[in-house]
Amino acid sequence: MSFSDGDLIARVLLNDDHHAFGELSRRYQSTVRNMLRKLTAGDLALADDLAQETFIRAYRSISKYQGKGKFSSWLYRISYNLFISHIRKKREFTSRSEDKPIEGEVPSDSERIHLKLDLASAMKRLKEQERAAINLCFQKGLSHEEAAEILDCPIGTVKTNILRGKNKLRRFLQDWNTRTA
Repeated sequence: MSFSDGDLIARVLLNDDHHAFGELSRRYQSTVRNMLRKLTAGDLALADDLAQETFIRAYRSISKYQGKGKFSSWLYRISYNLFISHIRKKREFTSRSEDKPIEGEVPSDSERIHLKLDLASAMKRLKEQERAAINLCFQKGLSHEEAAEILDCPIGTVKTNILRGKNKLRRFLQDWNTRTA
């Protein structure tokens, strides 16, 4: 028998049911990790650490979930806040160089791998807000409204970040097509 998210949340709230929360975690761990991997520009260890912290915080504050939106959106919001908090802390200790692209060997026999690496490099060069908006709307398939709720900003800001991010990606990737032609 499969329980709905609401049923599992109720079991956690009423009975402190660790197994019910474990099921919620299993349902959403991959999507939360994938979102964080995109936000961290492929830093798998950091993404996994932030994902783990997301579920710890979600468990501790599940009583604050009001059920107004999707449970997954609530989790995405927690993970995004953790990501932003990490970026802020990192900036306090180090100066980031956002203008440096990813370097590394790219296999010459696969154009698809070239594009994937170039895109990863270009995404890393975007501002966090642009990368987050593009990730949520294009890679996660969320609406602008859902992304605005997760990012805690107006819909217009989400749309602006997507437009700016897409324009930057076009500029960053403009020579890719000439290399492969």
